[in-house]
Amino acid sequence: MAHYGLLRDYSFTEAAEDIRGAKLYGFKDEKLGKIDDVIFDHFTGSINYVVVDTGGWLTTKKFIVPANRLRASVEHEDDFAVDLTKAQVESFPPYQESDLESEQQWSDYEGRYRSKWEADPVMHRAGTDRNITPTTQQMPGNSTSARVAASATKGTGGAEAADAFTESGFAAGTDSVVISSNAVGIGARWDRFQDRLRERRKEVIGTGSAEQRREDNAESFRKTA
Repeated sequence: MAHYGLLRDYSFTEAAEDIRGAKLYGFKDEKLGKIDDVIFDHFTGSINYVVVDTGGWLTTKKFIVPANRLRASVEHEDDFAVDLTKAQVESFPPYQESDLESEQQWSDYEGRYRSKWEADPVMHRAGTDRNITPTTQQMPGNSTSARVAASATKGTGGAEAADAFTESGFAAGTDSVVISSNAVGIGARWDRFQDRLRERRKEVIGTGSAEQRREDNAESFRKTA
């Protein structure tokens, strides 16, 4: 049984708390679409992905973005940005909502999806024979963690800062992408939305089918037994 779900038609009391409808901008401020839904963990309420409706420029109309790849848009208030181009999005395996109904199908899709973050497009990492795809945030000196580490080690040569560089799944000395659900620092609107979803996740899950609720309850019982 899949442990992830969508908000679908669920409505929050305060519309301003809902990020659905917010625009998503890509590389060079190119509009990619609007956030249509979120994929979240039923047991924690953590958001793993946002579902983006392109409005038609993409054949499959929708695609997903890992939550920890988003950031608040500087140019557009209450909207979001990600380091992606339309060409990159078109290279993703087609997103199908029905894959969420099967844990195996979703796992297979995530595997194919992650491989695109690793391989398309590519940038050579010095000192290795492998290629990776760093975002703007991941470039040396640009990541939040790199700046914090550099500040903490100022006056000691900064060697620890270089070793501590990790951001959104890229770690110094590694060549793989790890997509996690740990999305932090995206902005106040995101934080409010995430908090409300966690508070109301049982209510949100309860809006699903009776069969889904029975499965969720059975799985929760097994985990706590």
